[in-house]
Amino acid sequence: MPVLNAIAGYADEMKGWRQHLHRYPELAFDCHETAAFIVARLREFGVDEIHEGIATSGVVAIINGQGAEQGNGPVIGLRADMDALPITELTGADHASTRPGKMHACGHDGHVAMLLGAAKYLCETRRFAGKVALLFQPAEEDGGGGQVMVQEGVMDRFGIGQVFGIHNAPNVPFGHFQGTTGELMASVDTATVKVTGKGGHGANPHECVDPVVAIVAMVQSLQTILSRNLSAHDEAVVSVTQIHTGSASNIIPEDGWFCATIRCFKPDVREMLKRRFHEIVAGHAAAFGVRAEVDYDWGYPATVNHEAQALFAGDVAAEVAGPDAVNLNGGREMGSEDFSYMLEARPGAYFFMGSGPGAGLHHAAFDFNDEVAPLGASFFARLVERAQPPA
Repeated sequence: MPVLNAIAGYADEMKGWRQHLHRYPELAFDCHETAAFIVARLREFGVDEIHEGIATSGVVAIINGQGAEQGNGPVIGLRADMDALPITELTGADHASTRPGKMHACGHDGHVAMLLGAAKYLCETRRFAGKVALLFQPAEEDGGGGQVMVQEGVMDRFGIGQVFGIHNAPNVPFGHFQGTTGELMASVDTATVKVTGKGGHGANPHECVDPVVAIVAMVQSLQTILSRNLSAHDEAVVSVTQIHTGSASNIIPEDGWFCATIRCFKPDVREMLKRRFHEIVAGHAAAFGVRAEVDYDWGYPATVNHEAQALFAGDVAAEVAGPDAVNLNGGREMGSEDFSYMLEARPGAYFFMGSGPGAGLHHAAFDFNDEVAPLGASFFARLVERAQPPA
């Protein structure tokens, strides 16, 4: 694979950065130590500007290319998420998490290392016009840090014209890139429903208003949204993932609750799913004589690549990994990603990069494959050089 020679020479450094970050994971917006480590490396590289405290602990760094000192040229954004997950690690690695109940189980430590590798190369070579904005983002897993960074004005403040990101993909062939020229990942909404009836003795159900049978009926009927309200040409998921009620075998409980994850790709389908969810819950509440309260949390929107940027990124990936290792029909998936907010704000693309066999994402035995880091860093660097060649 034609990894850039200079970046190949950073392989051990990137491995060291990544394994350091893996030992000290941080959650959500509380990524201050991670940010401090990133800033220290960026200062060593000689980036031109560093802006801290964005979205609480996020960092934006600017590297000037040719003509940038006169304010000329475009600005390209490259994003890496940097938060970990509330999981107890089971890898047994020498660099395993030192913080019980927290680990980098999604490879964000590797994403940071790849973007740092690209930053070092771009600072040394500066074979591009305009500027690069490096976006180190907290709270991808929980909290929507991408949305907060956009709301805090990073796109306008730094003049970003287009934006790109990549995510490691275990069990996809090593070094293979997958993406689409449109919808890539689903929106995600979460509904929590509390159902209140009248409790009592299990031997006398006629004296009670049983929330259990109401919940069971609601959960079963919610599955008809996909089979009877959704076009066969569309895709969506309504998965009830928790049901909680009761305390003993002979007591009909006073109340109970359940929650569901709701995912799709199209805004009109998303609206329909929400409407039918409320209608089905309300109808069954009336039928069973219970009270139902729905907390419907509107979450991340669908991640939708812009066609021109996706085709361009696919060409760059083919240059770095070889044309046979790039699939622009990689298929959509029902997972979600808050890079979607950046793609709503600016044209861009998001790709998956295969890291070979291993434990899956969000698994306690997951560990980022350090061998793939030079490839990802080369992809980032060549995106810049190809998108903004010097005059």
